[in-house]
Amino acid sequence: MTPQHFVYPLFIHAGSSPEPIASMPGCARLDLDSLLREVEAAQKDNINTIALFPAIADSLKTSYAEESSNPDGLVPQAIRRVKQQFPDITVVTDVALDPYNSDGHDGLVDHETGVILNDATVTILCEQASMHADAGADIIAPSDMMDGRVGAIRETLDMDGFEDVSILAYTAKYASAFYGPFRDALDSAPKGGDKKTYQMNPANVNEAMREINLDEEEGADMLMVKPAGAYLDVIRFMNENTNLPVAAYQVSGEYAMMKAAAEKGWLDEKAIVLESLLGIRRAGASVIFTYYARDAARWLKEGHTFY
Repeated sequence: MTPQHFVYPLFIHAGSSPEPIASMPGCARLDLDSLLREVEAAQKDNINTIALFPAIADSLKTSYAEESSNPDGLVPQAIRRVKQQFPDITVVTDVALDPYNSDGHDGLVDHETGVILNDATVTILCEQASMHADAGADIIAPSDMMDGRVGAIRETLDMDGFEDVSILAYTAKYASAFYGPFRDALDSAPKGGDKKTYQMNPANVNEAMREINLDEEEGADMLMVKPAGAYLDVIRFMNENTNLPVAAYQVSGEYAMMKAAAEKGWLDEKAIVLESLLGIRRAGASVIFTYYARDAARWLKEGHTFY
């Protein structure tokens, strides 16, 4: 396990200064200037890949999530500024509608039935993905779990001249209770219902096999398991059933638990973080999304061990 295995997720907003996230101590919504400073610091820690997650103002959220396709919106602005100042940084962007949707769902909602409109959502996701690629994104990561979106995004990117932009598919994204602090960070919790109709049942590993086959056939370059810690068996299962690189996301709830226990003095933070990340790596993840990326990179450099 090395810093090259880590992806550093960063929250951004359109404000003029960082806003600390109460449920994720040490993390903040970054304005674009502080984002650049954080990327510079991460690069010094040998973290060369970041993932951007936007906190969008309520005034810009609508039922049709139009802001998600705005070429002058927060995410494309952030991509352009990062790539201009740090051209060697790999930028991953989240493609989903929940940050922009006034309903708080990853897809458009039929307000009469409450049903998520899969195909209409995929059309918007394709526009969003192409716009991110045009701004300079290296990897598009659709996290919405809509059916058929990987193939549609691949076709759109190729048609628009972005054949070299990769797709990291959220293949096994579970309907997890570990996402709470993330939704606090982006104010993106569903306003009604839940996400169980399109995210996976935590009891089900067999569905992952079907999703692996579908995402591979549709042109994904990497496959994601989310969350990581409670789904190490799924990471192993996926690693054994695909030749594609497997990514895993150590999510906000995992981060918050370790941070809280460490602040209470109940756990050795360095030891527990490195052990948890090593477990994810051992299970078969080639890429690990973690809010501890910079800390873990420094601790590894220091030669810290947990045993």
